[in-house]
Amino acid sequence: MQNQICIVSTKKLSERQKQQLLSANFLVFEADFITIQNKDFEIYSTNDYLIFTSQNAVESVIRNKKKEEIKSKKCFCVGQKTKAFLEENSFEVIEYSEYAAELASIICNQYSKNSFTFFCGTIRRDFLPDALQLVNITLDEVEVYETILTPHKIDFIPNGILFFSPSGVQSYLQENKIENENCFCIGNTTAEALKDNTKNVIIAHQPTVESVVMKCIENYKN
Repeated sequence: MQNQICIVSTKKLSERQKQQLLSANFLVFEADFITIQNKDFEIYSTNDYLIFTSQNAVESVIRNKKKEEIKSKKCFCVGQKTKAFLEENSFEVIEYSEYAAELASIICNQYSKNSFTFFCGTIRRDFLPDALQLVNITLDEVEVYETILTPHKIDFIPNGILFFSPSGVQSYLQENKIENENCFCIGNTTAEALKDNTKNVIIAHQPTVESVVMKCIENYKN
């Protein structure tokens, strides 16, 4: 038991994801370090296109009484899973990217004459809105969910920590310090949130939970 690798996941994993870590003979502690709460929101009109950067925003929008009216507009989104979730709910996605920076580049280069409505959370990254504002693209933001930090005190020293968002990093650091642990991150923005706390940052090949899990296993098994 002493030689087992101990991993903390800052979000609850699916059974399959957790089983991959357990099958690698890791000990796993998992908890949701952020909580998502849908917000009631009023929307009277939307612009030419819609932007979604998370499944949480989609979840909130499809609960809104004007969802059918909102669905009449075509979408841009970040992430394969967000795209799939939109399409499952009868939205038409015409552009998507795995990273907000890539999506901003597509919009600025190909859709600069259009206007956008961005459905986002209360804690969101500035990059995409700032990039569009820089080239005077009309962007209206509608906050549709709240991100609530939900820190947990870890009373042992793990070998590795799995991080899936900058908010998750912020929540973890409210109650815990990072010493020599390896920090496995879903993407560059999450890694950026750790820059003042550790150099032991490893970024997944793809911005998915599954890729973070596999990167962690690869790190300790190679």
